[in-house]
Amino acid sequence: MASLIYRAVLTVCTSMGILCLNSPDLKAQTTQATQHKDLTHIKFTVERATDWSNLFKRNEGWFGGDGIYSIPLNGREHVTAGNNQQTLFIFSDSMIGQVTDSTMLPGYKMIHNSVAYLTGNKPVASKMKFYWNLDQHKEPDPVFTPRTPKTEAKDYYWLGDGFVNTEMNNAIYIFGYRVRNVSDGAFGFREVGNTLIKIAANEPAPFASYKQMDTPFYLEHDGDIGSFGAGIYVNTVKAGAPSPDGYIYVYGVKGMAKQLLVARVKPVNFEHFSKWTFWDGRNWVADMHKATALTNSVSNELSVTALPDGRYVLIFQEGGMGQHVAMRLGASPAGPFGPIIRIWDCSIDLPEKTHVVYNAKAHPGLSAPGELLISYNINSVEFIKDLNKDPHLYRPRFIRLKLK
Repeated sequence: MASLIYRAVLTVCTSMGILCLNSPDLKAQTTQATQHKDLTHIKFTVERATDWSNLFKRNEGWFGGDGIYSIPLNGREHVTAGNNQQTLFIFSDSMIGQVTDSTMLPGYKMIHNSVAYLTGNKPVASKMKFYWNLDQHKEPDPVFTPRTPKTEAKDYYWLGDGFVNTEMNNAIYIFGYRVRNVSDGAFGFREVGNTLIKIAANEPAPFASYKQMDTPFYLEHDGDIGSFGAGIYVNTVKAGAPSPDGYIYVYGVKGMAKQLLVARVKPVNFEHFSKWTFWDGRNWVADMHKATALTNSVSNELSVTALPDGRYVLIFQEGGMGQHVAMRLGASPAGPFGPIIRIWDCSIDLPEKTHVVYNAKAHPGLSAPGELLISYNINSVEFIKDLNKDPHLYRPRFIRLKLK
C-alpha cells in the first residue's frame, strides 16, 4: 500500500519567477543588492509546538495523514489569520477510522487525500473539521479523484501546494500529481502526470464540483522525473507580500539530487500554461526544459517565506527524507540561495528504525509575528504494522522557529 511517504523517493519540479530580472539594468541592480544580503547567517531559536502537534492526534474519523499544506481562504498568504478567518488544510494519504485504547479498530481505511478547515489561528480542536467523500457503500473515499483526459482507470492523486487566486474570482488552485501503481510492493508506483485542480470560491467541502486540467508541468528525462507544485509563493499586493512584483512563483524538485526549479506567471494567466516562464539561470524563458537548478537537497514538499529583513527562507526536509528540518536563505524568491542551515533534529520522533520523517514546510498564515510555524511528517516503511503498534504515529509534528 502506497503512502505519500514514498513520494519522497520520486522527483517533483516546480517553478517560480521575478518580473524585474528581465531588464538588464534591473538585473545588475538585483545582483548588486544580492551581494549585500547575508545568505549564510541568521539568529534563531526553535522549540516544539506541541499544541499544534496535538491538534492532529485524534481518535475518531481522520486520525492520520501527511502532505498538510495550509491555504488561507482570504488569499492573504503573508498575513497571520484573524480569529474568524478560515484556513484550508489539504492532506494526501489519510487514515480514516476509530482508535480506542491506542488500538486501530477493524474497519479503518486509507484514502489518498482529505481536507480540513480551521477557523482562527490557534490549534483548537473544536474549530477544526475534517472532510472526505463517501463511496456507494458509504465507505471513506478521497476528496479529489483524477478524471482528466490523460488519466487512466486506476490513477490517483497526491496533492501539491495550493493558493487562493484573488485575480480569478478567489478560486482555489491545487496541484495534483497523478500516481499509478506499476508493480507490487511498497515502492511499486510511479508519478505519471501533473494536473491543476480548480475549486470555486464558495464550493463547500468535500467539493462535489471542481475542475481538473492536465498540465505540461511534468518532466521525465534520462530516468529523472519532476513535477511542478511542491511550493507556491504568491508575490502580490492582495496576498500581503512585502515586496510584490505581481507574479505567482511555483516551485518543484527534479531528480534524485532533489534539485529546486522555479517558474513564474501572472495570477490572471495561471490557467494559460503557455504564458508560464522558467528561470534558466540568466533569463525567464518559455521552455520548461531549460529551467536550471536553484539549489539541491530539498524535499518534494517545501515552502518559501519572506523574512522581515528582506531575505527569503526556504524550508524543507534535508535530502527529502533526512532527519533534519533545514532552511536556506535566499536573496529573492528565485534565489540565489545560501548553504543548508539545520533547524531541527527529528530523531527524537523516530524511536524505531522503520520510522521516517519527510516534507517539512512553513505555514506563515498560522505563524505569530517573528515566528514561523513549521510542520514535518512522520511515517513508517512498515506502514500498517507500525500503525498497529502506534496509531498516532502517522501525523504531522510541528515546531516554532523564532527569529532574533
